[in-house]
Amino acid sequence: HESGHAILFHVLPDMDPVYTISIIPTGMGAAGYTMPLPENDDMFNTKGKMLQDITTLLGGRVAEEIIFGDITTGASNDMEKATKIARSMIAQYGMSEKFGLMSLEQVENPYLGNRTTLNCSDKTATEIEEEVKILLKEKYEEAKKLLRNNRAKLDKIAKFLYEKETITGKEFMDIFEQCEREEAEKAEASKTQNTENNANAENLDTQNTEA
Repeated sequence: HESGHAILFHVLPDMDPVYTISIIPTGMGAAGYTMPLPENDDMFNTKGKMLQDITTLLGGRVAEEIIFGDITTGASNDMEKATKIARSMIAQYGMSEKFGLMSLEQVENPYLGNRTTLNCSDKTATEIEEEVKILLKEKYEEAKKLLRNNRAKLDKIAKFLYEKETITGKEFMDIFEQCEREEAEKAEASKTQNTENNANAENLDTQNTEA
């Protein structure tokens, strides 16, 4: 679960680098955490960054599905946060193609929990929920594709994390880069082998033609 988050923090371009990963329960309903190291103190967020935030939040649930073919309740807080971001993008910030620049949801009191209220018809509220569902599904599939492409790294980081329980961002990067080197070496070896096989096949064809 935490390895899934960490890999997406690293491979998505606008996310902050990983600082610490831990599978030690925090006592607040979380069985572990992945902590990034913020590089910028931005006052405003961008649509691209918010989309990547959603993808990264869903990475834990996706990793569970890829590895075990099953899912747990451990992603409930992640899903809550991802849903809140998606809903804000669509209903508050005018980041939905369907609704354009319409502001359909307002924050009642930013100093008392940021509770929001919809300012639209029941029909539009239903459409907002459908847009949220579609967006979350798209980002879930994106997370799944990225983690499948990094499956070897996912396995190795999870194994290392299981043994040590808490690892630093440097340790994470060392494992990630080692995996990349190993994958590059395998790809080069496979390429060389294919070249040799093609050369042998061409030589055999030549000999047959001459014969």
